[in-house]
Amino acid sequence: MVEDIQPEQVEAWRQRGAAIVDVREPWEFSQGHVPGAENVPLGQLVSRLGDLSFPLVLVCATGNRSGMAAQYLSEQGHEGVANLMGGTVAWRERGLPVARP
Repeated sequence: MVEDIQPEQVEAWRQRGAAIVDVREPWEFSQGHVPGAENVPLGQLVSRLGDLSFPLVLVCATGNRSGMAAQYLSEQGHEGVANLMGGTVAWRERGLPVARP
């Protein structure tokens, strides 16, 4: 089951040991991302499943791509999957810090 979360809930997930995975393309990721996020583009997600640890929070620009990725992982039997609603757009709108490589 996928849990849809708001930007303010990311830290609680991080404290539970969640990894933050940004599924946007590298050029998007380089323009600013949630601090501590790892970039695993959506097109590489399946081939890099072995690199992922759970729980995890999936992020994209608006929550659409990360929502699809979260649903896929849930359907594959993975637990502890969250989708950041509104993605990095909502993150920035809340005035939260943004990292750049």
